[in-house]
Amino acid sequence: MIQWKTLSKKVILQGNQFLTVENHTVELPDGRIIPDWPWIITPDFVNIVAITGEEQFLCFRQTKYAIQGTSLAPVGGYMESGENPLEAAKRELLEETGYEADTWTALGSFPVDANRGAGVGHFFLAQGAYRVAEPNSDDLEEQTLLLLSRKELEDAIAASEFKILPWAAGILLALHFLEKGNERSFENSSRLI
Repeated sequence: MIQWKTLSKKVILQGNQFLTVENHTVELPDGRIIPDWPWIITPDFVNIVAITGEEQFLCFRQTKYAIQGTSLAPVGGYMESGENPLEAAKRELLEETGYEADTWTALGSFPVDANRGAGVGHFFLAQGAYRVAEPNSDDLEEQTLLLLSRKELEDAIAASEFKILPWAAGILLALHFLEKGNERSFENSSRLI
């Protein structure tokens, strides 16, 4: 299959470091030209499903501007400039929870929107998590750290308590990996780190 070709780009909105919107002129494989294809640039992010040595899953109950009420959420955040996904994941886990982990597994990296960009999400499973410090998060939202059993986590995902798609996807990727007994079930998209 032939990929779309970008002929030109023009910034139409330069927000802060978290948002840029461009108009692209693109050429389709059949030669048609689309002059105003919107493209959204946001930072890449990491989501981490962390499990303690006692098989407790670290999650937050938190508020977010785009949702009504509260939501459960895994640990996560935007990557900083020049940071690789694993470094970002380890930093976010420590900053937000005060925990570190012994074993890290990459569960995959996925574009947020196939046609509009909006960053890439990098998903990790952190096993053997243990507390080393107090959290030092600069998050704007209120959040409460919870330790959930696997059954509580599975019940929460089934009840749609993870209200943001990347959060639910990350939890399901981790549960799938754990269900397979840590087999190499993600041959093309993950690796043990």
